[in-house]
Amino acid sequence: MRIIGIAASLHAGSFINRLLAAVSGELPSGVDFTPWKELAAVPPFTTGPVPDTPSGLLRMVDDADALLLIAPEHSLLPVELGDALRWLSASGTLTGKHVAVMSASARPCGAMWAQAELYRQLTEAGAVVMGAELVISPLCPHFDERGRLTVGRLREQVRDVVSRLCPAAVGEPVPVMEPVPLRQPALKREAALTA
Repeated sequence: MRIIGIAASLHAGSFINRLLAAVSGELPSGVDFTPWKELAAVPPFTTGPVPDTPSGLLRMVDDADALLLIAPEHSLLPVELGDALRWLSASGTLTGKHVAVMSASARPCGAMWAQAELYRQLTEAGAVVMGAELVISPLCPHFDERGRLTVGRLREQVRDVVSRLCPAAVGEPVPVMEPVPLRQPALKREAALTA
């Protein structure tokens, strides 16, 4: 089976881009993983002829069995990723497509908003979405000289996400993966209760 991977970062050396590259070392046998690296070149969505970059993305995702997206820690997604998702949504390419959303954060729930926004957009586009948030420490090295993950716990989490995505794409029963809880910050929650 084939999985396309997209990191929601325009910086080649960013942690999530390195994490996306490291996924290739944690795949089950028989899985082909292709990172898509043209996010910075995606133009805003328009009607009419599809430009080359989004057209290539549409073909890749359409031909793939599944899609893996890695969200950034901060709450704002790159504009280019929103444009890419709009091209995919408008074409119907995401309808029924199995998508895993993974995020990395130095603190619990640090990537919650970005991941929740990806869930919303993907679900509205008709995708079948699952995912997990990886909590990392900024104080220790995460990759070896070959770019592979060095922390056993993180490797297990990445393998868990990918292994759940693989049977989903080929129509086998999928273990339950809890979605990201949409929790409000304390101030907003209190305001809602007193309104």
